[in-house]
Amino acid sequence: MHDPIGSKYHHPDQTMSSAPTATPPAPPTSRPGLHRAAVTVGQYRNYRRDGFVIVRGLVPPDDIAELRQHTDDLMQGRLPEQRDLPTLDPEEAERQATENRRARGEARTKRELFRPDDDLPPDEKAKQFLRIHMLHRQLALHERYLLHPRVLDVVEVLTGPDVMALQTMLFLKPPGSQGQGWHQDSFYIPTSPDSLIGAWLAIDDADEYNGGLWFAKGSGAEPVHPPCPDQQTYGFGDRLVSDVPHIRRPSDPDDEVNMLAPVADRYDQVLGSVKAGDVVFFNGHVLHRSKANVTADRFRRAFVAHYANARAFTAWGRDEDNPHGQDPDTGATNASHILARGDTHLPFAKPRFGTPCAATLPPDQRDAQNRDTVRRIAAANHGLMGCAIDNPEQLIDHD
Repeated sequence: MHDPIGSKYHHPDQTMSSAPTATPPAPPTSRPGLHRAAVTVGQYRNYRRDGFVIVRGLVPPDDIAELRQHTDDLMQGRLPEQRDLPTLDPEEAERQATENRRARGEARTKRELFRPDDDLPPDEKAKQFLRIHMLHRQLALHERYLLHPRVLDVVEVLTGPDVMALQTMLFLKPPGSQGQGWHQDSFYIPTSPDSLIGAWLAIDDADEYNGGLWFAKGSGAEPVHPPCPDQQTYGFGDRLVSDVPHIRRPSDPDDEVNMLAPVADRYDQVLGSVKAGDVVFFNGHVLHRSKANVTADRFRRAFVAHYANARAFTAWGRDEDNPHGQDPDTGATNASHILARGDTHLPFAKPRFGTPCAATLPPDQRDAQNRDTVRRIAAANHGLMGCAIDNPEQLIDHD
């Protein structure tokens, strides 16, 4: 088979991550029988330095088997929640496909849980999907994996103790599917303060042949490159950085037109090869991409979630089924998103299907988690922050 990888690319140093070790039992927000996942100093440092880190074997094999069976059932139209799409005339179908491509770069990006045509053979049914967004608002299983305790254990360490769960995507990427070009996730999902973090859970092994993730190592230190002012397109960026290059066509797999490609070329580009159960964590600024699945028979399935600090403001991702999901005065959509860990002074949503998390705890229990920190701050609220006078005699009034 032709190697689709150019000579400039290589695998990252395997020391960037290591398998988590068992620690004392997780907080009550975790599932029974699971121990809290450990994050090492090396992993923490690599995440800050490189913009991403791979935590090997984070999700147990039984969970991966459940996700794999779920995706098999979905692709074959066996889920009871799936429904037939209304029949469209060819002109309307093409219009909707064009709109999808313009908005997300691929006609097979969906929010709807549609059922493939029963007349299709199984292999063709499976190829009807590329990715589906926000299924945690429709399926209890997706809510459970958005709030998977071992994933949240790592997010809590990397982004702070207060965690807001924002988004889910199910990637199915069948053989022959195209890749996604260089992009930064905070371009699409803004939070303020900027604290976005993605968690990419491998359902299948992923490598250079079936469309694994690539990262521009160290580019997490880049500002978010905003869209060109003349472009009437969706996107956000750090416009106050005086000389930040504006961009066109992020996520386009064609490097000739994707204006982030020259930015990525300034960095070492590394492949994040993963085994099923590994999770890749990456910040919202790091440039990343995937390439085409050039295999004949291998899917590249992944469950992807995005999180941010629960004390950050966002106006992204309004839950249309939640009448209180968006503040009419500020535009804030925090009330559309689930408080996964910790606490927040902002509104938040509870999990629709009751998955245990911080949002399901009584307020006094959430508050208790922060009480020790508050006591320590309050006990030293004079503002000296531990400063000491070198010569105490200087404070004596001799008059």
